[in-house]
Parts: sequence; structure tokens; C-alpha cells
Amino acid sequence: MTPDQITEALRAALPDAMIDVRSDDNTHFEATVIDAGFAGMRPLARHQKVYKVLGSAVGREIHALALRTLTPQEHAAGGN
Repeated sequence: MTPDQITEALRAALPDAMIDVRSDDNTHFEATVIDAGFAGMRPLARHQKVYKVLGSAVGREIHALALRTLTPQEHAAGGN
């Protein structure tokens, strides 16, 4: 899987999100997903939402995925 393929899958499920996916080897990925829909959600629930979109690719084509999930307000405030 490529970063572009992951971005496309996430964009289809989270059309208003800002998404940045990076990888040096197309098996280990880093993704930042900024979406207003994350408001009021705990970090674990945010990550589960992203994992649900990617489905069975996680653990197969996506060997590892480091996630940053933020609301637009958290991102603007320099959120981590």
C-alpha cells in the first residue's frame, strides 16, 4: 500500500479531514488526520475510527501505523 492509497481511503470516509500520510518503505506509515468530527472523542476512539476505515489492511499491507488525530482547534493550537 502507498501513502496515496491510504489517503484516498481516509478521504472517502472523512471527506472534510486534512490528511497527511508518509512512509519510507510502504509498510510503516505515519499519518496525521485533522477532522472536526474528532471533537469530544478520546484519542483511542479517534484511532479506532481511522483503523476501521483501513480495515484488514492494518496488520497486512500496513505493518505499522503511527497516528496523530486532532481537531482543527487542537491543530491550530499546536496540538500533539
